[in-house]
Amino acid sequence: MNLIEAYIQEVTRRLPEKNREDIALELRSTIEDMLPDDYNEKDVNVVLEKLGNPAALASGYRDQPMHLIGPRYFDVYVSLLKMILPIAGVIALISMIAEYFISFGGDEAVINIVLTIMGEGIGKIIEVGIQVFFWLTLVFAIIERTDKGKDKQPLSASLKKWTPEDLKNIPYIPKKEAIKKCEVFGYLMWTAIWATLYFYANHLLGVYEGGAEGLKFVTPALNQEILMSYWPVVLVVIALEIGLALYKLIKGQWTKKMAIFNTTLELISTIVLIVILSNPNLMHQEFITYMSGLFNTTAMQFKTWIVGGVIIIFILSAAFNVFDGFRKARIR
Repeated sequence: MNLIEAYIQEVTRRLPEKNREDIALELRSTIEDMLPDDYNEKDVNVVLEKLGNPAALASGYRDQPMHLIGPRYFDVYVSLLKMILPIAGVIALISMIAEYFISFGGDEAVINIVLTIMGEGIGKIIEVGIQVFFWLTLVFAIIERTDKGKDKQPLSASLKKWTPEDLKNIPYIPKKEAIKKCEVFGYLMWTAIWATLYFYANHLLGVYEGGAEGLKFVTPALNQEILMSYWPVVLVVIALEIGLALYKLIKGQWTKKMAIFNTTLELISTIVLIVILSNPNLMHQEFITYMSGLFNTTAMQFKTWIVGGVIIIFILSAAFNVFDGFRKARIR
């Protein structure tokens, strides 16, 4: 088989069988027109090099692309993947933690709970990540193959053809003002942790004693009934924190509106915390008695130290977060 026939065969074998003969005739005619009358093997090599790789040439004859996701949609695909993966991972982790504690019996030690959640959480995040990657890739692969448009130029984030006007919508984000995705993930993780501790405080927070079988939960620190009486406002705080995290993820930088949102959230959280801690029946009397004996102080002094200390630390932390938010929003 000469080089021309071998090249034509390499091209047509990649095409649907019904089109092979017609394309083979067309390609053979094209090659003959490109060759001189008295051609040799060198001339054939020059022509075939101009035509290029048979696989690339075959893709031009096909109605469907030979790539999974082409340059037209690739940038949009990657941008959505980067946005959806962290959100899906956090939601999966929060749901896994909630499901675990719903079925929690209260007999396990905290260290065992933490290790179990860490192990299962990593596995859950990987599983969800694979699922998101698969389905998003499948959707874009279908879009790629159903797009019959002739224009193959890459699309912008708005799914329209790029123009210089798009540059006006790209804000300059200083390094100190930018919000990293790991920061958003950590913020959501903290929300999941404290919410879990709040709604399952009678199983997690309290006095532990070592024994032959490891740590044993002896006395809960907080009265769960008192905590649950504030659940509506606590859910509002949780919703606001999740909303702020998603706002950070979407915007990618600190703004004045975000700093105001953050200030409002910190103010509401501080008021809710003070109201809850001010309840005289919040802590179990057994816990107060045990801890005051451990620290050689009176029950009233211990209770005052704990409540006052937590409130002071929380207020200082909230003040710093508010200041830091406005500072980053002003950076230009």
